[in-house]
Amino acid sequence: MDTRTPTLVASVLPADFSKLGQQVKQLEKAGVDRIQWDVMDGRFVPNLTFGPDVIAANRGQVTLGFEAHLMVEDPDPMLPRWVEAGCEMVIVHAEATRHLHRTLSAITDSGAKAGVALNPATPLEAVTNVLHLVDLLLVMTVNPGFGGQQYLSAMETKIAAARAEIDRRGWEIELEVDGGIACATIGDAARAGADAFCAGSALFSGPGTMADRVVALRAAATAGMKQG
Repeated sequence: MDTRTPTLVASVLPADFSKLGQQVKQLEKAGVDRIQWDVMDGRFVPNLTFGPDVIAANRGQVTLGFEAHLMVEDPDPMLPRWVEAGCEMVIVHAEATRHLHRTLSAITDSGAKAGVALNPATPLEAVTNVLHLVDLLLVMTVNPGFGGQQYLSAMETKIAAARAEIDRRGWEIELEVDGGIACATIGDAARAGADAFCAGSALFSGPGTMADRVVALRAAATAGMKQG
């Protein structure tokens, strides 16, 4: 029987940016496990979002862990800034780095946990030789850049392959999914092998309160894990 428990990560991309402090407090009160900051540069993805100063300004508002998901070209020069801003996890895209091994090592050297993300078109094989350097593998279930997109169920094959590879090696690596995660999809991602789930729109809108939505997402993920 699968003994994993789901980790629910909240993306603040759908938040009211004029009330970020209030919104992160609301997420913590609702019961999420950590907060993801979707950092976009307008080049690697067609959108602009947060800089490290915005993240740092919100660090003291909550005790939840922060992860920076860097959807940026050439993340290396600013890696220490995200750690200084209060991010315990820094995630880079395999597609955006020239020397992925070096970049992941630099994250660890800066005092943070290292994560690597894969766009939908990028095969798992792109990161199999650096998995020993990461604490988290993020399989994108949409093409990054915007919130509210439709979940790509075809990524479940990649999720399952990633789960098998992590288990085969016996490493403690979180397997996160991000994109289109809602009550209707989170169970399928969990069944495929994911154990961390980044949700945005499904937390900020829908039936009931935000706390109700957290409970519903967690229950659906738990049910999927039991079926996996």
